[in-house]
Amino acid sequence: MIRFTTAGESHGKALVAILEGVPAGLSLVTDDVNRDLKRRMQGYGRGSRMKIESDAVEFISGVRAGETLGSPIALHIANKDWANWVDVMDPAPNPDGDNTRRRRLTRPRPGHADMVGVLKYDRADARDILERASARETAARVACGAVCRKLLSEFGVEIGSHVVELGSVKAEVPDPLPTPLNDAADQSDTRCLDPNATESMKKEIDAAKKDGDTLGGIVEVIARGVIVGLGSHVSWDRKLDGRLAGALMSIPAAKGVEIGLGFAVARRRGSEAHDEIGWDGPAITGGVLRSSNRAGGVEGGITTGQPLVIRVAKKPISTLMRPLDTVNIETGETAKAQSERSDVTAVPAIGVIAEAMVALVLADALVEKLGGDTLQDLRNAHDAYVERLQRRWDELRSGGGR
Repeated sequence: MIRFTTAGESHGKALVAILEGVPAGLSLVTDDVNRDLKRRMQGYGRGSRMKIESDAVEFISGVRAGETLGSPIALHIANKDWANWVDVMDPAPNPDGDNTRRRRLTRPRPGHADMVGVLKYDRADARDILERASARETAARVACGAVCRKLLSEFGVEIGSHVVELGSVKAEVPDPLPTPLNDAADQSDTRCLDPNATESMKKEIDAAKKDGDTLGGIVEVIARGVIVGLGSHVSWDRKLDGRLAGALMSIPAAKGVEIGLGFAVARRRGSEAHDEIGWDGPAITGGVLRSSNRAGGVEGGITTGQPLVIRVAKKPISTLMRPLDTVNIETGETAKAQSERSDVTAVPAIGVIAEAMVALVLADALVEKLGGDTLQDLRNAHDAYVERLQRRWDELRSGGGR
């Protein structure tokens, strides 16, 4: 299986990640990762932190001479802002025995992990919580996802995203979507494919900034070229739609996930909800051709071979320059929440983060399906699987049955 874990605080020395299960023999260089790290930092409405950091990965282990070794890949992303926070985030105790630090946060922000984390972990300073709860951690996820994206590309999978809603502005989504999707979406300051909506989004961001407020939105992730048969119906934790939803809901500030028509399908009759089946589809669908893709590429927890279509809703950022009411955990008095340096919106960035999480889940499902310790093992198993699908298709079409 492919799995990962991350460590590090927002203003700590660095973010680190361990990615396990990537087969040996995959060509991998830092540019493969840095490309997505840069994309994560862009977008209209981002804050001053993005002007400080210039995220770049360093491979500590698992890669040699430009190829993966099959062993765990350790990734390191330095925090440049650490230089301004050494005294605040220093792991060592204070020499005088008083561990009170500068930049304490005692007025938790509504909507953030501040208050619940303080209560759960019995802390007197919410900075002990917020530094890890910060979305800065997602840079490490994007790095791991970029490695998995490279693996999936070896099997013809393309993953992209675009913003469909930001604040009150809804985009007109083109049909068909451009290919490659990210080449088009990344041209927009808001990663939106509708130029008119892009300008309206930017105006709304400017207005929210002036008001000391923040904005949320919805992004759509598309994965093309995913072969039929990833995931399984046999157990709850093997269903691919459940795995995708869980991964995407783990993104900070994510509050909802839809696959295909999502909640809209509940308002339709069955005749208008499902995808009719026919023949003459491509090999990755097993020769099956569907008249539509309302299911979003997953049926019964298993991929259909059609594009995966997933939407993620992101709530507005919890740090407001015009703060909401809270309580002071030091004095017990009512107060206004503290303000940390923040973005007005990070909706354009969440698409890149969501791509990474989708890549991690799909790569895990691909390795689960095909097995093998090397990239060549996976290719051989993939080719044999496609051959089996093709043979079954040919037999059925010829009337031979099985």
